Amino acid sequence: MNPGGARQGGWVIALSFFLALSLSVVPLPDWASSARPEWVLLVLIYWTLALPERVGVTVGWLVGLLQDTLQGTLLGQHALAYAVVAWLILRLHQRLRLLPVWQQATSILIMLLLARFILLWANGIIGKPPADLGFWLSALLGAILWPWLFFILREVRRHFRVR
Repeated sequence: MNPGGARQGGWVIALSFFLALSLSVVPLPDWASSARPEWVLLVLIYWTLALPERVGVTVGWLVGLLQDTLQGTLLGQHALAYAVVAWLILRLHQRLRLLPVWQQATSILIMLLLARFILLWANGIIGKPPADLGFWLSALLGAILWPWLFFILREVRRHFRVR
């Protein structure tokens, strides 16, 4: 039993982030690598929607730093983007949870595009050339994958009674 509704399942949350970080560095062909979905951000959005009292801006910042380290990008650019998106999700989570999952996907697309704009801005500051079409395509692909990721993570959360 879980007396008093104590938190449980932190390992499930951590494992889902580990899998998302792993998916973000799996080698892909050159033509597909720039369109890779933001797996870590999608998982962060899910857990922020599902458990806003446990996963939020701090977790977004930390997994963003891990993402920066894994990808060898400017330290803090993913952290900033993920923290901003987590903050927005926290502000809107009660509204977003009421929407059907296909309408959530539209909101998720906006969040993914916002994160991409922040990354583009950070890359522009350091003089990195502008991104190609795949850079923006990854946000669209992430929104398309949202319903499946949502249902998978929801079932995992229910199965392991993550609270």
